[in-house]
Amino acid sequence: MAKYFEARIAKLQRLLEKLELDGMIVYQGANTKYLTGFDGGTGEGVVVVSRTQACLITDARYEEDYRHRLPENVDFKVTRAYYEAAVETVIAFGIKQLAFEATLPYNVYDLMDQLLPADITFDALPDAVETLREVKDTVELEALRLAAKASVQAFNDLLQFIKVGMTEKQVANELDRLQKHYGAEKASFDTIVASGYRSALPHGEATDKIIELGDLVTIDFGYYVNGYTSDVTRTIAMGTISDELREVYAVVKQANENAIDIVKPGISGSEIDSVAREYITNHGFGEFYNHSTGHGVGLDIHEGPALSSRSSDEMQSGHLLTIEPGIYLPGKGGVRIEDDVIVTSDGYENLTEGITKSLVIIEG
Repeated sequence: MAKYFEARIAKLQRLLEKLELDGMIVYQGANTKYLTGFDGGTGEGVVVVSRTQACLITDARYEEDYRHRLPENVDFKVTRAYYEAAVETVIAFGIKQLAFEATLPYNVYDLMDQLLPADITFDALPDAVETLREVKDTVELEALRLAAKASVQAFNDLLQFIKVGMTEKQVANELDRLQKHYGAEKASFDTIVASGYRSALPHGEATDKIIELGDLVTIDFGYYVNGYTSDVTRTIAMGTISDELREVYAVVKQANENAIDIVKPGISGSEIDSVAREYITNHGFGEFYNHSTGHGVGLDIHEGPALSSRSSDEMQSGHLLTIEPGIYLPGKGGVRIEDDVIVTSDGYENLTEGITKSLVIIEG
């Protein structure tokens, strides 16, 4: 793994040189993990990167675990005084123009600003590491494939479990058990199980509501494997549903497939969004499609690139996208179908095609 961290740090160093910056302090947990493998979380350590050097600063709790896992060209400092040590490192590295993440808490910024010598500038550089994280390397793509595989296996097993009369929470808890059975580490967000009229809620977390005959049930979940998460949604029917909801399902399914079919390097996020949105609008449901078509996934559940009507993000080989159009009819129900798709050099690879998108009907 060390060579991958070296390559990621080198990408940041090239960016710093391009922007005529001498260095950057990295605080946010997913970013420190991306650069060094350090997984203590946000606020448990910092990484200082110059154009030629890098240093991880954390405390003794993590020393044994990380000292021997870092690349040879990354220094390691053990202290609870993270920011004092960071300033010492900045000075030792000869950094004069220092950048920080825009998400750095004000109290940390204020402390650093007081500690830094007057001849060192200290300015925000929004989304620098986050943008680098958008294009995944081979290790990341393999982890994402494993996360998707666990989700496919777990959901297909869940279809044999779910029955009328269960609560949404019972379904969510069983999915959690199945995911871990297939190797997942933890959920990346509270699993959504929204049944009946609640399926019209895009983010309807599981409740004690009983699943009834005639309900649509939308299940949206994401689980980590090797530190990278899946993000999958399917909607199923409990027995017979209305003709209107059947039409909604068919429209969402086709919108999802149309959007996936155009994924390739060079296409923009707004173009992908437009294909799904126009299909839904042309079938009379445009006002009920009230979110973007997708986003990137990786160390975090929501990353770039964005797939929205205003997105100019250009797809690149190595991006991992969700494609998740939906229609939500208040008081009646809703449908969302979401797949995880890798942008390849000549198109795409759908990681979640192992879950059927034909309408699954659970009888009784």
